[in-house]
Amino acid sequence: MDRRTFIGSLAGGLLAAPLAAEAQPPSKMPRIGFLATNAPAEYPDHLEAFRQGLRDLGYVEGQNITIEYRWAEGRVERFSDFAVELVGLKVDVIVATSSPLALAARNATRAIPIVFVTAADPVGQGLVAGIARPGGNVTGFSLLAPETVARQLQLLKEAVPTASRVAVLSNPANSYTALLVKETEAAARSLGVRVQPVGLRGAAALDSAFSAITKERPDALFVLFDPVLLGHRTRIAEFASRNRLPAMYPHREYVQAGGLIAYGADLRDNFRRAATYVDKILKGAKPADLPIEQPTKFELVINLKTAKALGLTIPPSLLQRADQVIE
Repeated sequence: MDRRTFIGSLAGGLLAAPLAAEAQPPSKMPRIGFLATNAPAEYPDHLEAFRQGLRDLGYVEGQNITIEYRWAEGRVERFSDFAVELVGLKVDVIVATSSPLALAARNATRAIPIVFVTAADPVGQGLVAGIARPGGNVTGFSLLAPETVARQLQLLKEAVPTASRVAVLSNPANSYTALLVKETEAAARSLGVRVQPVGLRGAAALDSAFSAITKERPDALFVLFDPVLLGHRTRIAEFASRNRLPAMYPHREYVQAGGLIAYGADLRDNFRRAATYVDKILKGAKPADLPIEQPTKFELVINLKTAKALGLTIPPSLLQRADQVIE
């Protein structure tokens, strides 16, 4: 090749390069579907933990990743419709904040990967085939709720040694509630406590549930894990305080709303860790091969202000074990 031919070829290559670059289709920005049980105001810490988890992995919402939010605001009838909407948007992965939402999403698609953030009994609920190898298009994070209720009831008994009758507030609409109630009853028998289950089906039934609890005249209240109940935590905590009922709750959010004591998995940590599974799936991992992960952080939170209002003295040994004491 002579000098003139070489220069011509080089110039042609330089001219073609920008044209080739322009011809390349822009890379597709990943899109996440975010299905939430309650209203946006219920998730400030949880949502920030999820976003921070994404940022730690290099994803910034609006810059290199898009999130489509659907807030059910505690209305179970919205679960399926919102899941179908996200499937219609062809999102790359669906994050479901609760197992009922994950079930709704799985009923809407067997192709789009689904990551649940909290589940009490993922195998028993039929979400996955197994813990180590979930199979299908669903994976996520467990709360170990069935295994923790015994510990929660024991801590309540330590805080209120005289409690012999305990009202148990639950949401029968969730398939795992029967398991949680069974675990609670077994733990109660070993502690010499009599429990009275009270079911709550949505916000409209709050007053009737409260009336049923009051009628039983219990010594304490025990609230089981449930995302719908979590959305009504302020009203539940106010009811307990108004009726001078010491109460055990499954998460710190209840205590921040004025509840007495909580023991359970740190929900913020589960939301943060959910981002790691989103990242793996976007990079090609299959949900079927991602094992269900257990909680890594549990916390005991006590509200001393509420204890004083109830005329209750929390044993020093219990206070020393608390991760946080609100005064």
